[in-house]
Amino acid sequence: MSATDTQPKSRASKLLLRAGTTLFWSLVAGIVLARAAFFEPGIYDGFSRVASFAKNLIF
Repeated sequence: MSATDTQPKSRASKLLLRAGTTLFWSLVAGIVLARAAFFEPGIYDGFSRVASFAKNLIF
């Protein structure tokens, strides 16, 4: 079995593979962000400090 045998051959297969991969990684990112938001109550404090610092630099 060569490496080309495992690759999708049709355009629809490639599209479905890309859509599935995108969906999977979007769900992974969503789960990680949800865990960060719900289980780390002070997670946005650092972001607000950085945003405030950037705002002070710009304005």
